[in-house]
Amino acid sequence: MEYALVVRWLLLFAALWAVGLPLAARLFRRLPGRGAGLALPVSLVVLTLPAYYVGHLSFGPIALVAGVGTLLVASAVAGLDLGALRRGDLRLASDLDIDRRAVADAAAVFLVAFLFAVSLRALDPSVHAGGGEKFLDFGLLQSLARASVLPPEDMWFAGEPVRYYYGGHLVSILLARLTATDPSFAYNLALAGFFGFLVTAAFELGRGVAAASGANGRLAGLLSAFFVGFASNLVTAGRFALAALPEGLRRPVARAVAERSQYTVEQVLAGTSSFSYWSASRVIPGTINEFPLFAWLNGDLHAHMMGTPFLLLAAGLAFAYFRTPEEAVGERRLLVAATTLVGALQVVVDTWSFPSVFGVLFLGMVFAPARPWTLFPGRERVRSVVGDDPLTGELARLVGTVAAVGLAGVVAAVLASPFLLGAVAGGGSARTVEILAPDQRSGFGALALVHGAFLAAFAGYYVRRLGAQDGLGGHEWAALLGSFAVLTVVAAVHSFAALALVVPLVAVGWVLLRFADDPRFEAVLVVAGAGLVTLVELIYVNEQAGPGRMNTVFKTYMQVWVLWGSAMGAVLAGFVGDAVAASDVSLPRVDLSVRGGAVSAVGVAFVVLLVASTSVYGGLAVADHADSPRQEETLDATAFAEWWHENESTAITWLDENVEGNPTMLTAPGTTWSATVSDERETVMYGWRGNPESSLTGVPTVAGWAHEVGYRGPDAYYDRVRDVDAMYVGNESTRARLVEQYEVRYVWVGPGERARYGELETDVAWLTPVHRSGSVVVYEVEEARLP
Repeated sequence: MEYALVVRWLLLFAALWAVGLPLAARLFRRLPGRGAGLALPVSLVVLTLPAYYVGHLSFGPIALVAGVGTLLVASAVAGLDLGALRRGDLRLASDLDIDRRAVADAAAVFLVAFLFAVSLRALDPSVHAGGGEKFLDFGLLQSLARASVLPPEDMWFAGEPVRYYYGGHLVSILLARLTATDPSFAYNLALAGFFGFLVTAAFELGRGVAAASGANGRLAGLLSAFFVGFASNLVTAGRFALAALPEGLRRPVARAVAERSQYTVEQVLAGTSSFSYWSASRVIPGTINEFPLFAWLNGDLHAHMMGTPFLLLAAGLAFAYFRTPEEAVGERRLLVAATTLVGALQVVVDTWSFPSVFGVLFLGMVFAPARPWTLFPGRERVRSVVGDDPLTGELARLVGTVAAVGLAGVVAAVLASPFLLGAVAGGGSARTVEILAPDQRSGFGALALVHGAFLAAFAGYYVRRLGAQDGLGGHEWAALLGSFAVLTVVAAVHSFAALALVVPLVAVGWVLLRFADDPRFEAVLVVAGAGLVTLVELIYVNEQAGPGRMNTVFKTYMQVWVLWGSAMGAVLAGFVGDAVAASDVSLPRVDLSVRGGAVSAVGVAFVVLLVASTSVYGGLAVADHADSPRQEETLDATAFAEWWHENESTAITWLDENVEGNPTMLTAPGTTWSATVSDERETVMYGWRGNPESSLTGVPTVAGWAHEVGYRGPDAYYDRVRDVDAMYVGNESTRARLVEQYEVRYVWVGPGERARYGELETDVAWLTPVHRSGSVVVYEVEEARLP
């Protein structure tokens, strides 16, 4: 175990945190805690964007200096009194208040989360291709390490830039360079770092939202951190509950669950005896239903995971806007501008969550007390037009929000145009937005298994909030219950379970936020997540990355989880607060000290039940993870190659250490052999034969994983596959012509090539062996001797 590296990364995070605190305190000055737990994501945005732009000219020390220099200057400016600076007086701002206790709490949460993730990765550090896309993620990291300019060259499509969102990998390689860490170790340390960023951001958001509404902030923060970082869906707990049922009920219930989920009746009845961490992520048929603990256990350094801290940073900015009074126009504009920068980076980190950044801003703005049109010049004229008419005021609020958020989104897209014009507009398989057929929608049972803990908590929260409103009597409650009953019937008839389970969270939340006596930001997070769940029950993006709506639900549900998980802290802390108020119990910070009486049991029991039921998976999964056999505890992501593929590993290490830059390498493509190569469509992406030579070194190959079908289109990819086949088994003149055309510098001949082509003819004048290890030979092309 590389403890010195862990300490080195912790020191870097401490430095970034210290530099980011003035920026966070400036942006979140009106929030409890002053945004202490969001300082790291703030620093990463300010560090990465300049490095990204400069990197298009030169991605090396200059880009790193540009990022670090910008961060230091921005931090220094944030700490100055800008009014005095305009008058030529250089002094620190008197209103820049950094809450040291809040910083200490957030730092403790980060340390625990980071070390927890480091421990998980040390038990299973490998970037093996099975069960995920680690070859893609590590290959992107290695490609960036080799790149002299952005975007990096595609390791699976030599000579062309990558067409995939690589912003999170860019953040990771910047951290690696700041700590002088090799990518083989940086992979797992960056993965643990992003987990720490996410959990700490959830803690900060939960703490601030709860404290703003008078609940216990520290308790709420810890609950938010738990639900984002450790909690799971109800699948595993549901199996325990099923096992407790009488024999006569067990099978009918199992059959009902299996009908609208990905499980068979036997799998449901198996209980936890056949526990696998994997099965809880495959619940709704035809989809992937991930949550953070599963994702980090699985260990991909993937975009949908690395985008989550920045999504919560955007939620924090929306919360700050929500709390900023109307007269503070400059502050509100600064928050919108900051969200624009976060959105620009999010395009490159995880394009799927780019709309959610501005969706959360939209909700924070439209429900904020400050009227959004006051952000624009000419607000006095608008004020005179709106007058006191409520309907006109609501319309002006909606139009103003659309205008402000739309403008911010357009500016963010312009800032991200180097990526959008290259990766998104560069072709590839067609993507279309399609309407989801009723028989493809999620069923009641599957939605309850995936989101049940959240749905129960938020339903209770809405009842609690509605009960606190004046004028809500028996008739109003009867109308609400009747409406829900009608929705349930309609949902059952039209196979639209979300209409009954999720849509009411949007509708009632909207009413509470607009017309309640004291609108609270946790409802914004609830509405945001519910809107995303509803959206993917209506439409999906049809693309090569997965059949049907698989990829749409996959990428969207992670966003839902972190938004709802962050809201859970404030929601559940409210229940505990009600219980305390109903008894004679004080809650100073987190410690419970009973002064007399008994705690009102219902609220606390409800919170305990939710925590316990969502902890079962984590306890079993972590224990199973720790008990799995392993060679050694290390953070070396590539050590597995030496353990299991010694000869190829030796050649890969030689390639990585001796080949500079991005020369083109010829390897067998990431597809299976077929008699008619032009009709070939099967792939070996998720296995060792999926181009380990380029995936583990970043040295680009002519045609790698069939992922490239989605990036380039089937014609472009399979044309290259045929050319690769011709370079290995064609006549000499064809081979030489294609080698020259693709500027091939190295030719790899190993078990994968022999399995595809048989014995190869390599005794030609223009091929010189430069490395041998077992059955692997690496040849260098002598260009001058090509016929």
